[in-house]
This record gives sequence, structure tokens and C-alpha cells, in this order.
Amino acid sequence: MSTLTGIKVLDFTRLLPGPYCTWLLSDLGADVTRVENPREVAKQARVFGWDKLTPDERQRIRQHDMLARDKRSIVLDIGHDRAKDVIHALAAQADVFVEDYRPGVLAGLGIGAEDLRRTNPALVTCSITLCGQTGPDRDRPGHDPLAMAMSGAMSRAGDRADRPSSLGLAVADILTGTNAALAISAALIERARTGKGKALDIAMSDAAMCLNANVLARHPDPETIPARGRRRIDCGIWRCRDGGFIATSDMEPRYWERFCQALDHPQWIPLQLDDTQHDAIAARIAGIFQTRTRTEWEVILSEAGTQYAAVLSIAEAMENAHNRARNMVVMADADGESLPQLGAPLGPTLRRSGKHRAAAAPGSDRASVLSHLDLSAEDVQNLEASGAFGHPGQSGTE
Repeated sequence: MSTLTGIKVLDFTRLLPGPYCTWLLSDLGADVTRVENPREVAKQARVFGWDKLTPDERQRIRQHDMLARDKRSIVLDIGHDRAKDVIHALAAQADVFVEDYRPGVLAGLGIGAEDLRRTNPALVTCSITLCGQTGPDRDRPGHDPLAMAMSGAMSRAGDRADRPSSLGLAVADILTGTNAALAISAALIERARTGKGKALDIAMSDAAMCLNANVLARHPDPETIPARGRRRIDCGIWRCRDGGFIATSDMEPRYWERFCQALDHPQWIPLQLDDTQHDAIAARIAGIFQTRTRTEWEVILSEAGTQYAAVLSIAEAMENAHNRARNMVVMADADGESLPQLGAPLGPTLRRSGKHRAAAAPGSDRASVLSHLDLSAEDVQNLEASGAFGHPGQSGTE
């Protein structure tokens, strides 16, 4: 039995932090039901160009969406009066409600966190936004780069002294989703004691602020933080003869000593912290790495006992023996075909066991989801006729 077996999650999320949060909860064993807004489904298709694909092509893309696997899906027009009744009925049976709409949007529709907790006082609600539910920027729209910029984290990104860089990875998004899953788990523990739910307010800007933790720990006065672009000589990314790269992190003196000896330059050992020598030594190291292939350097540095890793492509990482041994690559069943996807980084004792189900098309699990409610076949037919499940061509909602 998984850690969150028996916990029912109602998932109203659309953007990366929210689906990542509920993906973690699902892999911990929770039963996650996605409530997909037809306008949001249509908007996403336009953003990524999926509206120009055939239904089969769109289904194939959906099956590869690892953040939607193992989740049930129902499509509901959240602004429709009849759909709101279904949402409240689902919330009455749920343990957790997660949403990522801008502050006040769902409350204006009568399905906000406070509305649903009146239906179910034990419900844990989690709202994920760029800037949170409070503060002067609460209504600001935006994605990962803005969280990185507002938090100061982007100011440290990159090696260029003249300008910051984008990391090319959704760091704030993933960290926010992780924080949300942690907060939900803590709220469920508290609920076990009190019997009462709690409203959680998770902000991407908050999550990104914590990326500055190591810098501020070493420089409590932000005015003393060294300029971006200054880096240690004992850490680096080095291009090899075959175009591959090796990353090194020999900050600890004994590893720096081994690294220098492996490169046959023991005279660099006492210069580890001498900033005046770093540029010259870095140029020499770069030249030395150009003399051998990535594989050859892996052998040399392994035998020397240094801290190193080959810079793998994503394709290489998915095939890497260690990553596979750690079950960071799992197979999801898509109509009898097995699709390789990322495993959840939860360790072997927590993550869900058994086969994974690849994501199905939006609304594919309507019958299964509604079967737990007190609805007759005629009730469901009336809901469909009324438009509660949406109509084709609806436009986006924020």
C-alpha cells in the first residue's frame, strides 16, 4: 500500500507547477481526478499548435504527457451552473483540492477554496499562483521566468558578467510543485489530528526566493555578494576532444588535489582559492580536456577518485544505467504499448507500485468519475445536453 492510498485529490491545475504537484501525489498513491476546463483544453491546443493536428496525433501527444498519467479525467465547463453542482458533489467526497487560477477567479464562479470547504470542512485546498493570494503583486500573471526574475534568482544565473541568463529549465515551476505537494502532505497530517481542512497558499515567487539560500547563507549582507560570472576554479564544465562535456565539482581540498594530480599539474593544488590565478588555470584546464574524449576522461577521473560526471543529453540520461536502476525511468501503458517516462523522485519505499497508465484524452474517465455520485443515467444525459461538459471551440479562461 502506498503512502497516500485512499486520499482523493480533485485537480483543477493546468500549468506546470500544479500538474507536477498532483503527479507527485499520484505517485504517492493518491487517487487524482483532473477536472479539465474545455476552454483551457482549447487554449492549450492553440498555444502549442495542437489544434492543427488530427485527433490521433493529439491523443499520441497526450499519452506522452507523464504529468497526466495515472490520473482520471473529466471535462467540465466550470462556469456552467449545472457543472458547479457536479464540482461541489466531487469536492464533498475529496480530501484535497488543488487549483492554479489567478486569485479570485474560482471564487467568482462560486467554486473557490472557501466555497468548497463550506461543502466539505475537512477539505485541504491548495492554490498555486505566481505571486500568491496576498501582497501587492497578487494579481500579476506570469510564468517561471517572472518568478526567477522577481526573486533575485535570475540575477545569479549564468556565467556572463554582463547579463543574467535564462536557465532553460522550469526550475521555479518544479520547485513550486514540490513545495505544494509537501504542504499538502503536512496539512493532511494536521487534519488527521484536528479533522479540519486548511487553505494553502503556494507562490512561485516564494519558491524561487529559496534558490538564493546558499548565497545568502554565505553573504548575509546582500551588498557583499560577489558579482555574477565569478566562479571557482575547482568546479567547471569542460569540453572534450569529441565535443562531449565533463562537469567537475572538486571543491573539497582532497578532491581538488586528486583532480590536479590526474591532470599532472600538482603545482595548482595550493592555488585553489587564489582568484588571481583562476583565469590562467581555467584556460590550461580547458586545453587539457581537449586532448581526450569524454569517455577517456571518465576513466581517468574515475580512477583518480575525483568528483565528476559526464554531461548527458536527455536521451542519454533516460538510458543511463544508474537512472534506470533508481527507477527514474518507468513504463506507462498506452493501449498495450509501453511508453518510457520519468519516474517520480520519491525513492523506492514511497512511490506507487504496479503498472502506470498513460494519460487518456480529456474527459475519458467521465463515467468512472460520475459513478461515485448520486446521478442517474438520465441525470448524466441532461448534464451533457445542458452543456455542462462543454462545447467544441470554447476560448480560454484565466
